[in-house]
Amino acid sequence: MALICKEGALREDTIPTNLHQLPATPKTVHWGYFDPALAPVLKVRSGDLVQAEAITHHAGDAPELMMDQGIHSIFREIRPEDRNPGVHIMTGPIFVEGAKPGDILEVRYLQMTPRFNYGSNLAANWGYLYREFDEKERVTIYQIDPNAHYAEALYGYDFPGKYMTPGTITHCPECNRQPALEGVRIPVRPHLGTAGVAPDVSGRISTIPPGKHGGNIDNWRIGAGATMYYPVAVDGALFSIGDPHISQGDGELSGTAIEASLNVLFQVILRKDFSFPSPLLETPECWIVHGFDEDLNSAMRFASIDMLHLLTEHQNLSRNDAYSLMSVAADFGVTQVVDGRQGIHVRIPRGIFPSKK
Repeated sequence: MALICKEGALREDTIPTNLHQLPATPKTVHWGYFDPALAPVLKVRSGDLVQAEAITHHAGDAPELMMDQGIHSIFREIRPEDRNPGVHIMTGPIFVEGAKPGDILEVRYLQMTPRFNYGSNLAANWGYLYREFDEKERVTIYQIDPNAHYAEALYGYDFPGKYMTPGTITHCPECNRQPALEGVRIPVRPHLGTAGVAPDVSGRISTIPPGKHGGNIDNWRIGAGATMYYPVAVDGALFSIGDPHISQGDGELSGTAIEASLNVLFQVILRKDFSFPSPLLETPECWIVHGFDEDLNSAMRFASIDMLHLLTEHQNLSRNDAYSLMSVAADFGVTQVVDGRQGIHVRIPRGIFPSKK
């Protein structure tokens, strides 16, 4: 069974019936958590399109460049004690009619457009090499060239103390700005660091670690043109997006990407014709399976087992053939090492398989 139809084509049963607008406001976002008890802010049907705003929790790193009235209202009106246990501003949740536990929510990401031409990277206390830098934190502000599709560092500054409070505003106009990365150009590849469905748990869970529900996967390939498959755990799926980035490397070594707010257009499709145990990513070139754990070796094993599942259940390979193929054609990589549960992703090219008639 093919997971989706030909590239760029919509199946007849998934032609969109509605386009929904979902702005990010204090009433349509939740800060730092997934929760199956959270009331949905939007209800959609399978095949509907959603134009949603995703807001970075790092907007305060350069408020004069990365915040407007709408973002100020989110930072001002959501109480600090309600920004927990994680840090990311999540837009949603979206209730998908007919979604039941055991289904798959297919999300086709169609467009991701920066809200501003600026973003922030923080070398944070949770970064992988924090101690190597004498436990100092530094912010680098990047400017996007929207025509050339690259970013350049505008300036950097040292952050005093530890960057711990969600919604920090650093008052950078008063900081000691320093030149940074002069002449270096970084490719812009907008994507969502965090998105997913509500897990079947009691109460809030943090947006920081990734899991079977999705969450903070931090794979830069989850951008326009990609499709994600999320295992549904609760009625309605309760899908949310957040943690927008404009660029990130595999590993996310310093603790953050280039964090920047995005306007995101996506289509939600309810799938009852197949299942998968973990968040699955499809791009025009490949399938990507993810594994997560506090231990990187365990994350590697989980990714391997789920890729084995993909090849045997969805490509009809024997276990022996699938195991051989993974060794000679699959590429394993470290998605991130800074989100509590570390991430491994494994890619398998789609073009190596025979066409299915």
